[in-house]
Amino acid sequence: MEHYILIVEDDNDISQMLRELLEQNGYRAEQAFSGTEAVLYMDRECPQAVILDLMLPGMDGEALLEKIKREHPETAVIISSAREGARTRIDLLRAGADDYITKPFDTEELLARLEAVLRRSAAAGGGTPFPGGQLRYRDIVMEPDDFRVTVLGEEIRLTRREFLILELLMRNPGKVFTKSNIYESVWNEEFLGEDNAVNVHISNIRQKIAKAGCAEPCIETVWGIGFKMK
Repeated sequence: MEHYILIVEDDNDISQMLRELLEQNGYRAEQAFSGTEAVLYMDRECPQAVILDLMLPGMDGEALLEKIKREHPETAVIISSAREGARTRIDLLRAGADDYITKPFDTEELLARLEAVLRRSAAAGGGTPFPGGQLRYRDIVMEPDDFRVTVLGEEIRLTRREFLILELLMRNPGKVFTKSNIYESVWNEEFLGEDNAVNVHISNIRQKIAKAGCAEPCIETVWGIGFKMK
């Protein structure tokens, strides 16, 4: 499958270099030179990944990142910026960025990071970065393209990470995922073994499903290992 990558960069030389690099390595690439232009591209066709500069005319990179993750949660975003510092990187990752690379960057490193985020998207989506078609598991129906979940016909509201966790489990019924598997697939960060975030999100998903009328729990805890769909 040919991956479509959107470059959002207002520096013409960097943008053209990125386009040539991506096309030489088998990607299909388009260039947007402002946040507003990027929105127009994404309304026409949603890319598998966006390489996003922060300092853009009009809508800046942070605002565009928020919009992408709200409206196109399946799209991976790599921030490409001259800003340095752990605080900046952490804040952007928490805002939904899938990775961060500091300018000037090594092109081979950028390609490796792009391949990694696309692999993670594929793992979370069961083999394709663009999950297609409806998923069903017992009383749960998921529409990945519409970011929508219903239980017994009633729509339930999930956060982005709750949705991605449930999708990962529904695409692989019966398969046990460790907390590390889930965390690294959904958060796109290394799991350090001390974060309770996975347990909290699983608990929230269970409560929302139960509140919609699903009497029997669908997500099973495999003690000492992780979680799976029952």
